[in-house]
Amino acid sequence: MTATEIERLARESGFQLAGVARAEPLPDDGRRYLDWVDRGMAGAMGYLTDRRANIRTDPKLLLASARSIICVGKLYNGPEPRSTELQDAGLGWVSRYAWGEDYHHVVRRGLEELARKLGSGHEYKICVDTAPLLERSYARQAGLGWIGKNTCLINQEIGSWVFLGEILTSLEIESDEFNQGDSQPPDRCGTCTRCIDACPTQAIAPQGYEIDARRCIPYFTIELHGAAPEEMRAAIGQHVFGCDICQDVCPWNSRAPIAQEPAFEPRHFAPPLEDLASLSEDDFRAMFQSSPIQRAKYAGFLRNVAVAMGNSKLEKFREPLETLAAFPNPLVAEHARWALRQLGIECEPDPVVS
Repeated sequence: MTATEIERLARESGFQLAGVARAEPLPDDGRRYLDWVDRGMAGAMGYLTDRRANIRTDPKLLLASARSIICVGKLYNGPEPRSTELQDAGLGWVSRYAWGEDYHHVVRRGLEELARKLGSGHEYKICVDTAPLLERSYARQAGLGWIGKNTCLINQEIGSWVFLGEILTSLEIESDEFNQGDSQPPDRCGTCTRCIDACPTQAIAPQGYEIDARRCIPYFTIELHGAAPEEMRAAIGQHVFGCDICQDVCPWNSRAPIAQEPAFEPRHFAPPLEDLASLSEDDFRAMFQSSPIQRAKYAGFLRNVAVAMGNSKLEKFREPLETLAAFPNPLVAEHARWALRQLGIECEPDPVVS
């Protein structure tokens, strides 16, 4: 079986990009990752810094018999406006990847179909970004694209709106030109700094190619379970789950094709903040069933909504924010009181909520 055959089977399984990399360590990338961890760039994301950090340095620690890594990319771009085009301050921004069904399920289904097409008689392991694997590095090795200054994998034809997935397999798959280790897609970011310049929290290193998660809006709105740093709240803007700015401004996404996957049809595009603030916990679970938004948890999501309302500066949010300010969860209440102060409504300062 060759990489060309794998690409054909992957397309039949619903993927727009596919390639094969050797299941071998990537020493330079592994060192960079561990250095990033050692410098504290992962913040409170323990799953990136615990024993799994070292597992990321060698795919054979995930599957001892692995000889090849099949890397795939699934397009999720839609025709809707970008976050940088959103004009209505009364709406919350949900990252594009979370508009539809949870991509973990969608990509895994496609990978399971692809694994069946490979036949029996081989060991394999399916990975969809929750596994400790340097997936962008192996996707680059497999010829899917280059890793851009915003740290996203960028493909010259379809941009960066792609979900990545992998099959580690004991099969020895004949590689094509990009899989020999000496030839990879060239970095075409050039002198462009649009992603760096557009990031409201300056999370991207001045030279690019590195993210300080502790300054990143998705970290504040998804991964962080405590209070958002007060000095960062204004920069969070209307984001209630994740952020797309560094991809929205990327020139390689200006002509990105539209995904044809029904599961990614938007259910949660720019929802009204007032509606989100009134959700009960049961409402939250029902509304975001089978959605990545569940990851923020109910209290974390209301925290985000409160911050977005404060940043809107809209008087109409006074009443819902006063309701949230009396919320039994102190994390939600503190952020709601902060938001009220942004509307010019006097509230006593709160102690920092951890």
